[in-house]
Amino acid sequence: MVFNYLCFGLNPVAFHLTNIALHTVACLLFTRVCLKVAALKPPFAALAGLMFSVHPIHTEAVTGIVGRADVLACVFFLLSFLAYHGQPSDGRFHIWTSVIMGAMSMMAKETGVTVFLLNLAYDLYLQWPNIKKTIAELRWNQETLEFSSRATKMMTSTGVLLALRLAILQGSLPRFCEQDNPAAFHSSIYVRFLTFCYLAAFNLWLILCPATLSHDWQMGSVPLVTSISDSRNFLTCFFFGVLFLLALRSIIDFEHLRHPPLILGFLLLILPFLPASNLFITVGFVVAERVLYIPSLGCILLVIYGIQMLWNNCPKHRQTFTCLLTVILISSCFRTLIRNKDWKSRESLLRSGLQALPHNAKMHYNYANFLRDSSRHELAKSHYYMALKLWPTYASAHNNLGTILKNNYEAEKHFLAAIKYASNHVNAHYNLGQLYRKNNKTMKSEQMLTRCINLEPSFTPAYMELARLKGPNHRSVPGLLKKVVELNPNDPYYASKFGEWLTKKGNHLEALKFYWTSLRICATHRDSAIGVFKHFRKFGQKARMFQMLTRWHNLLRKKGTNFRQDFYLQEWHLKNELSDKIKEYSSSLHVKNYSQDLDSKNSKWTLQKNKTTNEKTKMLRKKKQDNSETQDHKALDFSKFAILTYC
Repeated sequence: MVFNYLCFGLNPVAFHLTNIALHTVACLLFTRVCLKVAALKPPFAALAGLMFSVHPIHTEAVTGIVGRADVLACVFFLLSFLAYHGQPSDGRFHIWTSVIMGAMSMMAKETGVTVFLLNLAYDLYLQWPNIKKTIAELRWNQETLEFSSRATKMMTSTGVLLALRLAILQGSLPRFCEQDNPAAFHSSIYVRFLTFCYLAAFNLWLILCPATLSHDWQMGSVPLVTSISDSRNFLTCFFFGVLFLLALRSIIDFEHLRHPPLILGFLLLILPFLPASNLFITVGFVVAERVLYIPSLGCILLVIYGIQMLWNNCPKHRQTFTCLLTVILISSCFRTLIRNKDWKSRESLLRSGLQALPHNAKMHYNYANFLRDSSRHELAKSHYYMALKLWPTYASAHNNLGTILKNNYEAEKHFLAAIKYASNHVNAHYNLGQLYRKNNKTMKSEQMLTRCINLEPSFTPAYMELARLKGPNHRSVPGLLKKVVELNPNDPYYASKFGEWLTKKGNHLEALKFYWTSLRICATHRDSAIGVFKHFRKFGQKARMFQMLTRWHNLLRKKGTNFRQDFYLQEWHLKNELSDKIKEYSSSLHVKNYSQDLDSKNSKWTLQKNKTTNEKTKMLRKKKQDNSETQDHKALDFSKFAILTYC
C-alpha cells in the first residue's frame, strides 16, 4: 500500500490494478502447485487456475483494499509451499526460503501461519512409508532423519513467529462485541457448538454455490442454531460426514500414495480455515467472504481432481463434462461481473447487501447512514427504525436517529437509549450535550460534555463545544482551546481558531505565534493568513503585508487553488496606500530641493530675510529627520515582535 501511495497517491485505479495483479500471481502460483505438487494433468491444472481466477467468492478480497491482506497472504502462502515441496530437496536453502515466505504470509494475514502446518502435514504424508519402515525396524534411515530435521526447523520457526506475532499484539488478542459475533457471546455452550458447526458448513456452501453474497454478515444475518431439531443441522451433518469420508480416504491413501491431490486439497480446505472457525480463538465476524480466499484453493482442487477422475473413468461422457464445465465457468464469470458492479460505489454496495440480507439490522443502519449523509432524512429515518425493530438494543442506531429528528423530545429519548445500551458511547453523550445546550440546559449540557471527555480524552469536538458553552470570558476556555491544539498538532484549523480567540482578547504576540504554527502545518490556510495580515496592518507593516500577500497568492497559484476576489481588492487598496505614501515622501523631498535653490537665488536679500529663511529650512529638515527616526523605530519594534513570534 505504501508503494501504491508513493507512486500514484490516492488514485483508486492504481489500488485496484495492484490487487488484480496480485490475484493474477496467486492464480499462476496455484496452477503451478496443481501441476508440480498435486500432479494434476496440465489441462486440469490450468482449469483449476482458471476456476480460481473467476470464482465470485473472491470479489471482496480482490475488489476491496481491505482484502489485499488476504490476497498477499495467499501469494506468500503458495510461495512458501512451493519452496518446500515444489522443487527437488537439495538441503536447507529451500527450507529457510519456505520459512521466510511463510513469515511474510503471516505478517500479511494471521491465517498465513497455517502454511507451516500444511508443509509438515503434506511432508508427513509423502514420507509416511519411510517413517513406517523406521518404526518397524527400530532404526533411523536417511529419509526419516531428513524429515525430522525439516520438521524441527518448521516447528521451531512456527513457535518463534507466533511469539513474535503475540508480541506485536502486546500479548492480548483483539476484543469484540456481541454485535460482531453473537454466537461467541451466547451463554449456552450447546448453542455455541451447534452454531459454529453450522457456520463451518455454511462457509463451504458459499464456496460451492456463491449465490448469496454480502459484504457484511453481522447482526443476525445467520440466526443462531438453538435446537437440535433445527433443519440446518442436516446441512451440518452432511458437511461433517463428507469431511469424515475424505479424512478416512486420506488416511487409507497414506499407505499407497495414490491420491496426492485428494490429500493436498483436503489439507488446503481445512487448515487455513481453522483460525476463522471460532474453535481456538474468537473472531470478530460471523462470515467473511475474504477469509475464504485461501480455503477455496482446497475446495477447487478437490472438485477439479474429481472431474479429472470422472474424465478418465467415463470417457463416453466427456462431452457432457465439457458442457458442464463450460456452464460453470460462464456462470462464475457472470456472477463475478455482477458482484463487481455491486462494489462500484458505496450506494450500490449497501443496496446489494440490503437485498441479500433484508433481515440484517446493520445493513439497514449502514444504508440509513448513507441516506443521512445524502440529506435524504425521511428515508433514513425509516431504515433506522427498521434497524431498531430488528435489533432494539442497537445503540449506534439510536444515536444516529436522534441526530436527524426535529422533535427534541424524541431525539433526547433516543440519545438516552443509546447511553443506556452502551454507557461508554462517546457520540451519544456529545450529541445529548449539544441538544441540552440548544435548549439552554447549561448544567446538563456541561455534565454530558464532561462525561464525554472523561470517556474519550482525545475527543476534540467535546472540548470545542464545552468552550462554546462556557463563553469567551470564562477562565477555563484558554486551557480547553490549548488542549485541542495539543490533541491535533497536524490540523491548522484549531491553531487558527485559538489565534482568533487570543486576538479578541488583545494577546497579539501569543495569537501571532499560533497563526504561524497553523501556517507551518498548511502554508495556504486562509484564516491563519488573514490573521497574520491583520497583525501586520495593525502594527503598520503594510509593505511586509503586501509582500506576504503576494507570496501567498503565488503559493496558491502553484497549487492551482481558485483565488478569492476580496484578497485582490485588499491588495489593490494596499497598493494605493503605498502609492500615497510614496507621493508624500516625494513631495517632502521636492520641498527640500526647492528650498536649497531658493537660498542660492536670493543671496542678495537682506540679512533679516536670509536669517528667517534659514530658520524655516532648518525647522523643515529637523521635522523630516524626526519623522524618519520615528519610522525606523517602528520598523525596529515590529522586527523584534516578528522575531519573537517566529521563535
